[in-house]
Amino acid sequence: MYKIINLKSGIRLVTEYIPYVNSVSVGIWVKSGSRYENQEINGISHFIEHMMFKGTKNRTAKQIAEDIESLGGQINAFTAKEATCYYVKMIDQHIDVAMDVLLDMVFNSNMNLEDIEKEKGVIKEEINMYEDSPEDLVGDLLSKAAWDGDTLSYSILGSHDTIDKMSREKIINYMNDTYTADNIVIAITGNFNEENVINKLESFLQNINVKERGKVNITNPSIKSNILFKQKDIEQVHIGLCMDGIELGNEEIYTLSAINNYFGGGTSSRLFQRLREENGLVYTIYSFPSSYINCGSFNIYFALNEAQVEKAIMFIREEIEKLYKNGIDKESIRKAKEQLKGNYILGLESVANRMFSMGKSLILQNKVYEPKEVLNRIDAITEDDVEKIINKVFTKGIKAAAIVGKNINEDKYKKIIWG
Repeated sequence: MYKIINLKSGIRLVTEYIPYVNSVSVGIWVKSGSRYENQEINGISHFIEHMMFKGTKNRTAKQIAEDIESLGGQINAFTAKEATCYYVKMIDQHIDVAMDVLLDMVFNSNMNLEDIEKEKGVIKEEINMYEDSPEDLVGDLLSKAAWDGDTLSYSILGSHDTIDKMSREKIINYMNDTYTADNIVIAITGNFNEENVINKLESFLQNINVKERGKVNITNPSIKSNILFKQKDIEQVHIGLCMDGIELGNEEIYTLSAINNYFGGGTSSRLFQRLREENGLVYTIYSFPSSYINCGSFNIYFALNEAQVEKAIMFIREEIEKLYKNGIDKESIRKAKEQLKGNYILGLESVANRMFSMGKSLILQNKVYEPKEVLNRIDAITEDDVEKIINKVFTKGIKAAAIVGKNINEDKYKKIIWG
């Protein structure tokens, strides 16, 4: 059972007490990501995430890591397009340490100029690493193609140019605007004493200046008809395809997720069976929905030899056409729903996954769904629901695409993808 508690500071706390485990996961979520940036400061949300580990008024960077790892815990963070999360996984008896380190990092960070300059090199190497990973690169390129011109198209990491120009002043100003009470959620799952947790948080946060940010206006973009290319000296061609999707918080996402399981979400899916098992064209192919606050996309990724591209895309277009012309039979819908429920239930076995789920849900949707509610919604999916979402997502076909590979003939690919 989830509990949402409004702390005196204005920060929201969401908890789930699980008495039968011996661990705890603590996360501090901030509504800060590349979607809220501009071109000049692109990558700043991710940069700040890195800087939080560089030391505080009370701990050096080494002490931050040692305080958690010496007790067998794990500490990490990630930045996405719409949120940043700092988290610790620990055995339950050390929850006070987990909270103390995370709170110290997020609210007492030094942001030393010397550390900022040093970290620029680290992040530029991270950008280089992504450049050397075609799968990551094509995903970034697909975002740029699909959301062309919108902040959703921005890279989470930023660019070498924006990182070089990052300053302490920009970082502090951005943090003052985004690391505010109404923009922060603390999420805790596992075995813990609720009263002790609340007392600890109230005590720490009583002298912290966490003003309110207020309403932030974001655009309401639609997917553009666009193809982007990146020439790269690699053996395979990596391709991302994008169609319309479902926005975050819309109950239709459950239906789209079930359709995804049937269409390209696993090794029994239509795409995997048709392109890999039946025709041996690819090693990897999968589809997945991406949902954001007021928009979404449905994506396909695959990689293969350039000589097989035309045949592979023809098969993918045929599978899309079959889907909106023939639909999905009743038995396949039943199997897709069971697969969706199974994946969800297995995810609930992880204390950390439960923390990630409820923290993300509260920070981005201002609500948290109970597991029973989610399972009921999956069970409630009907054949009519499936037909409606197929018509909504698949009938317009492929809108955007990204291709990474060697000696790419751009005109040829445009003709293959769009016909």
